[in-house]
Amino acid sequence: MLLLFERPIDGLGFALDYERGLQVLGQSRNLQLRARAGLHVGEVLTWRNSDAAVRLGSKPLEVEGLAKPMAARLMSMARPGQILLSAVAEPLAHRAARELGERGQHLIWKPLGRWRFKGVPESQYIFEVGEPGIAPLRAPPNTPKAWRDTPLWRRPAALAAEVALLAAVGVGVWFVTRPQPAIAFNQRDWVVVADLRNLTGQSVLDDSLEQAFRISLEQSRYVNVLSDLKARDTLSRMKRSPETALDRAIASEIALRDGARAVILPTVSEVGGRVRVSAEVIDPHSQTTVYTETADGAGIESTLASIDEVTATLRGRLGEAVASIEKDSAPLPQVTTDNLDALRAYALAQKAYGNGKFSDALKFYSRATDLDPRFALAWLGQTRVQVSSMQSPRGVDPLRQAQKLRQRLPTREGLYLDAWVAEFDAPSAALDRWIELATLYPDFWPGNGNAAAGLNWQNRLQEALPFAIRNTSPRNDLAAVGFDVLGRVRLGLGQYEQAAGAFDQATSRGFRNSLRRRADVEAAQRRYANAGRLLATIPKSDVYAHLDRISLAIDQGRWPEAQRQASDALKLLNDQDGFDARSFLLPAAVADWLAGNRQAALSKASRAAQAALSALDTSTGGDSVGDAGLALSSAMFALRIGDRALSSTVIQLLSKHSQLMQHPTLSEQMAVLRAEELRLAGKPREALTILLPLITGHERYQTRVALMEAYVAAQDTRKALEQLTWLKQRRGLAYIEQGCGQCVQALNVADSNLAVLREAELLKAAGNAEGASQAAANFDRLWPVEVLNDYFKVRRSSLGLASN
Repeated sequence: MLLLFERPIDGLGFALDYERGLQVLGQSRNLQLRARAGLHVGEVLTWRNSDAAVRLGSKPLEVEGLAKPMAARLMSMARPGQILLSAVAEPLAHRAARELGERGQHLIWKPLGRWRFKGVPESQYIFEVGEPGIAPLRAPPNTPKAWRDTPLWRRPAALAAEVALLAAVGVGVWFVTRPQPAIAFNQRDWVVVADLRNLTGQSVLDDSLEQAFRISLEQSRYVNVLSDLKARDTLSRMKRSPETALDRAIASEIALRDGARAVILPTVSEVGGRVRVSAEVIDPHSQTTVYTETADGAGIESTLASIDEVTATLRGRLGEAVASIEKDSAPLPQVTTDNLDALRAYALAQKAYGNGKFSDALKFYSRATDLDPRFALAWLGQTRVQVSSMQSPRGVDPLRQAQKLRQRLPTREGLYLDAWVAEFDAPSAALDRWIELATLYPDFWPGNGNAAAGLNWQNRLQEALPFAIRNTSPRNDLAAVGFDVLGRVRLGLGQYEQAAGAFDQATSRGFRNSLRRRADVEAAQRRYANAGRLLATIPKSDVYAHLDRISLAIDQGRWPEAQRQASDALKLLNDQDGFDARSFLLPAAVADWLAGNRQAALSKASRAAQAALSALDTSTGGDSVGDAGLALSSAMFALRIGDRALSSTVIQLLSKHSQLMQHPTLSEQMAVLRAEELRLAGKPREALTILLPLITGHERYQTRVALMEAYVAAQDTRKALEQLTWLKQRRGLAYIEQGCGQCVQALNVADSNLAVLREAELLKAAGNAEGASQAAANFDRLWPVEVLNDYFKVRRSSLGLASN
């Protein structure tokens, strides 16, 4: 296969994925499948044959250029499973390896020395790249068409002559013949080449002269030339025809959008009977010329020689010329608007959003739509800010504005808008939209990010992981948020070290919201002092950090501290009527319950459920899944503390929202609530019939709690103990599980400790006194007897085991 890619890293990513896919395919069929791959960078010419020619046997698309046989030679010499790169492709791919996410950090890059290819006069330096355990990572064998260029000093027959030559010539020869040092590719800047201005009147030369200029310029050691394909793609986002001429102004805007450092404007003209070729280096910010190079020749046939002369001189001075232009080459977001100022405002909004500064982001998104009212993604950005700020109802109006502009969007951005509409109008179908978008466009970061977040919400953590990793690409302007999502997934999987690294990356890139989740990593490992120090750095005005402070206090058995943190959070939300104001009632209720105030706990849980149900009846969308989840979680908690009336009310009222309840998370919670009612009614076997199909590997934490209690009621101690082991081991999930925000975090964390008490009770009932004593001692270390409320003191004392 001959495959063309926009950039070397895209080709490398494909080759790695292809080799992995072959491995999986081969293993499923008990075969060993391998591929060879060769990667080279260079200019090629493509043209389409006519339909008549294709019918006679021609290829639909012809590809020609020196890059083609070079890549073919690399591929043919590779070992099975090996990826070989030329000296041109290797540094470009190596410097961009971080874009492959976590996988790119583990690649091995191996130089294989100089090789000679049949038909190529100069020897070529070859590299191998691959994943440990998959790639051969050793030099390929010599073949008639490719062989190792062995130096003379390694050839025994020439060794004596070599020594004599070195003695005769000495150090002087080394100074004369040493190669000039090359500038590393990772120091090269990008430039945009504008369309060649042909002022000679010989229009037939336009394409050939422009192609000659680009090919010659691309040999520069100082710059990379933005491809014509990439420039045309940017034109489409500018709402301009792909055939638009790239003059000084248009090329400068493309440079600003794509982060190119300079524009080069070539011109061919006739001056005094001679043909002049000139090239201007232009600052895209001011569109002023900072350097010009010219060459004159006699007659139109001199133009190719003049182009070589101009580009040769230009290549030598490009480093100096480009360095004189202010370094401000961060690319603007690749979204559709024809207003450059609106795009700049959008870029500032993206930066603010990525740093968790939602009020600033909303201001800049609003500014972008003021400058360009038809800027659909800026309207959608306002929706996203409101959702992230837990003010989803306020995001409805800008979402509808974006919907009106659906026809202006290219396919990818249109699918992105459709997925956001599904979040509000059909939540149960939204995740499928995000996964589809991320699969169709793997380098579209919002698709990856939202697919990862949606899968994480449903506890489908292993499925979320590849999307989350991909979303941390440095090309993603919201990579900080991407690392936060990756950290959540890692923490849910219990991968504490990797979760900490991801949250640290998010924080270092400006997303300060990750600090509280970084504290959760420490708390889940019972490193309470570290968690407390991290939370202490977060301002008291940050209401969300109170969720983690409540859970941390509960984890340590400090009920008054948990109640105080809950009270402080509710005071911050006192004048609000959004989702936060009702969701924070549930962790406050858990704190009251553990402190021994059952009546206050039941009151708060009831208020949370009633407020959530009321919001469902009046809301225009956005918070519907969260509100339904809050009502179900509150009813579940009320059952826990002995009230069954709230459960009946919630089940009855939610049954009216049949479409909403198709959401996988909500349908699971509803099933658990019904199973708990059956268990409490003395029907544990019927409860197990409902609960067991929910154990899919991505079930919710409270589902396992309910399953454990159902096994206890069914007198199946062995299986109940298995559930308790799961609950004790999945503390990362207990801390980070999503749903109604993190409204069940406090209850999950409490249950991770109560599992130890339940274990002691079951082991004692089974006659395992030694095991029960050890479990009781473990529980006492978590929650000493003196901090327990009356209910738990009775349970602890009934074990009849001395406390430590």
